Amino acid sequence: MAARVFMSYSHKDEELRDQLEVQLAMLKRQGLVDVWHDRRLSAGDHLDGSIGRELDEADVILLLVSPDFLASDYCYNIEKAGALDRHKDGDARLISVILRPCEWHHTELADYLVTPTDGKPITRWADRDEAFLDVARQIRRAIEELGARPRWEGQQEVLEPARAAPKVLPRSSNMRLQKTFTDADADRFLVDGFEFVERFFRGSLEELAKRNPDVETRHRVLDATAFTSTIYRHGDKVAACTVRLGGMFGGINYADGEDVRANTCNESLSVEHDDQKLFFRSMGMRQWASGESEEALSEEGAAEYLWSLLIQPLQGN
Repeated sequence: MAARVFMSYSHKDEELRDQLEVQLAMLKRQGLVDVWHDRRLSAGDHLDGSIGRELDEADVILLLVSPDFLASDYCYNIEKAGALDRHKDGDARLISVILRPCEWHHTELADYLVTPTDGKPITRWADRDEAFLDVARQIRRAIEELGARPRWEGQQEVLEPARAAPKVLPRSSNMRLQKTFTDADADRFLVDGFEFVERFFRGSLEELAKRNPDVETRHRVLDATAFTSTIYRHGDKVAACTVRLGGMFGGINYADGEDVRANTCNESLSVEHDDQKLFFRSMGMRQWASGESEEALSEEGAAEYLWSLLIQPLQGN
């Protein structure tokens, strides 16, 4: 019998909830889970009553945690509280999914299972599919511990006695539609990504110098579309780069050295999209320091990749 999974989330995180539900597709196909969230409510359903009933009957309760989740009185004071009570009583399994950076460490959730691994927020992973896969694997483990077993294709099923037709027709929770992205969306994503990379480099340089007494760093913002970062060790310059927005290849361009010409780069990130999200992709002029260069990168992933190019000479790779 499928485990009933209840998703508690802020509607501002609906896109991330959709992506998680896609990653749970195999659990659904195997008959291991039946996922419910408030978008499955029908017209005329009593909101609080229906949600409360589903929460009380769930085998697994997923709390999709974000700043908006913590700020929501309903999510935090009602659904989270109810989930914790049922978990403590042993009536359900509570799993927190950290979607975006927030102060979840200062809540009771820190005492229980948190996903993805190490509580690293979904949006901070270089590849969100990998992050959601990590979550799905931990949900699968919890489901199997509850005693559920997969229903493989071709396996004979036990027929249950006929039941009276429900008042509300059953329906899928998979309502994900293909999204379209305009040039304005892509340009906004590009500029926001560049500004994030600049802050990421500035913060990383400060932390690198703080942890290593023999290291000095310098970070200069040239203008709204370019910055340089330099690393010295024992007073010798060991790494430097210039990162620009736009230029010869468009996108975000990385070049070794300081103040290099705008039409020169050693790596470039372009903006692409699939049917659900915008992302960055490397042109592959260099390989990832630790993997493939063909990944769909989030802002965090793009910044981490470019940082790996700068710090590589200090790591002996």
